[in-house]
Amino acid sequence: ALAPRRGWVFSGLDQRLAAAPPLVNVAPPARLYAAAAKTAKKGSRKTKQEETKKKKVTKRWPLMSKPVDDVYLTWYYERPSYDVEEAVGMLKKFQELDFTNPKQYVYINVLLDMALQKKKKVDPFASTVLLPYRFTDEMNKVLVFTENEQEAEIARENGAAVVGGVELIKWILEDEIQVDFYVAVPAIMPKLIPLRSKLKRKYPSTKKNSMGHDIPKMLQLFREGLEYTVEGERLIKTRIARV
Repeated sequence: ALAPRRGWVFSGLDQRLAAAPPLVNVAPPARLYAAAAKTAKKGSRKTKQEETKKKKVTKRWPLMSKPVDDVYLTWYYERPSYDVEEAVGMLKKFQELDFTNPKQYVYINVLLDMALQKKKKVDPFASTVLLPYRFTDEMNKVLVFTENEQEAEIARENGAAVVGGVELIKWILEDEIQVDFYVAVPAIMPKLIPLRSKLKRKYPSTKKNSMGHDIPKMLQLFREGLEYTVEGERLIKTRIARV
């Protein structure tokens, strides 16, 4: 029923209000009130947990039909998937329609299954991959640790940004030297232990292919390679091409 507007009077309302007994506000004893409040507070956590268990998660089932308009609720429809050639063609078409830079990067999102047996998971990691075709003109800066003059000369000829031995440790710790990657020959590794906590995952190691005798191969990998990192325990988001 609609509430009466101001100025409206119901017939007989005054008589009913006058005949009604006066309201008496009787406050309960303070001790009983405190005990009741304490009991409610104690059981509130259990009550919330029980309510959470009772609530059923409503799953939204997508419809099989395709939307007929450009504006629709995405969770009502299956997410479309395309082949690589078709997806690349769509990206190029969008670039022309939006008048964006044709050299803009193309990114890829990869969701990894990091679960192992007995409820164990693979720890997030980072690695470098050498793609068959380069899509950027930028070269990564690589530092080479070696005390052999012949190896140092080979490193310089193959594009190393910085080449040196233990004298570089002080400059790296003081952030005077900052590069993208660090590689080293096995002979100098015992002297680089002070840099382990500073370089962390960029510390040279055979597992990451950043320690070895083949300096040209290591320089090619880390100067031209693409570094990717697992984020949020299972997601890899990295650029792989240009439109």
